[in-house]
Amino acid sequence: MDKTHVLELYDQDRKHAEILDMQREETPHVVRHISAEGEGLILYSDLNASSADRVIGEQVLHFADSDLTWIVYGHDRPADLKERLLARGFEADEPEALLVLDLEQVPPALLEPVQHDVRRIWQPSQLDDVIAIHQQVWQASFEGWRARLSRRLVEAPESLSLYVAYVDGVAASTAQVSYYAGRPFASLVRAATLPGYRQRGLFTALVATLVQQARLRSVRFLDTDAGPMSRPILEKLGFEWLSTMQSFTLSAAGSTSVG
Repeated sequence: MDKTHVLELYDQDRKHAEILDMQREETPHVVRHISAEGEGLILYSDLNASSADRVIGEQVLHFADSDLTWIVYGHDRPADLKERLLARGFEADEPEALLVLDLEQVPPALLEPVQHDVRRIWQPSQLDDVIAIHQQVWQASFEGWRARLSRRLVEAPESLSLYVAYVDGVAASTAQVSYYAGRPFASLVRAATLPGYRQRGLFTALVATLVQQARLRSVRFLDTDAGPMSRPILEKLGFEWLSTMQSFTLSAAGSTSVG
């Protein structure tokens, strides 16, 4: 895989991305997405050392009454963008690896018939198992996410492939792929496996299922953000490191006016 070329494609993909249920706004320096509740998400920026502080201040002011999340990639500029965001009160999540799988160069193991009990979730009434897995793994409420998934399954089912893996009838692992109309990338996201069911090949079975479906839809690349637990598994399955990514969030209560 020509990583330089793929990274260029990925940057163009995130620049032009459309996110369901969010309004896209493109400015000379950032592309921001705004939810119905007013929360902001910045996936793409084109900054330099002289413009960065001014543009950051403009975004802080624009979202003064709402939370703002800014995703910073390892190759974004300026090189000290993360430090500049921290100085404006943003809080950083743990960095993750951006991994990509070229679906024209898939390891044969991912194309073999899946032997585990993997079932697709087609409608909102089937979401209980998905939500239960995430709530047990992360010890948090996912009811807001349930509502968003429900809307997607009803209003834009083509944008989502959502699966659960079962062991003796128990919902044990889940993952999904989000699709974007006309784009070469699809995203493997929201994977979780109950602790008692790990190291049984469930995650691999889910990835194989999702890879096979993505190939049928003529998607070229599957990207994912991977933490320390999933990265070694994904790299064994053929995913390759492309960059790093890290979320920086500024809550409405923590925002400050432009000085």
